[in-house]
Amino acid sequence: MTVASKLKQTISSLKGVEGTLRLYSLQAQSKELKVVYRDAVKGIGEITQNLEKREKAIELEEPQYKSN
Repeated sequence: MTVASKLKQTISSLKGVEGTLRLYSLQAQSKELKVVYRDAVKGIGEITQNLEKREKAIELEEPQYKSN
């Protein structure tokens, strides 16, 4: 498995985690817990954005890894 494919898999997994955390934040009863979930969603989103930027850089450096 190449670095690019591992990166894509990681991004996909993080998006799944982000969706799950969003769902949990909607279902949470406690306001404090909602804040914790929302903060986690924000953090995961930032990480995902950074990895997506890195993915684009890899695709520019190595065109064979470009997504279809």
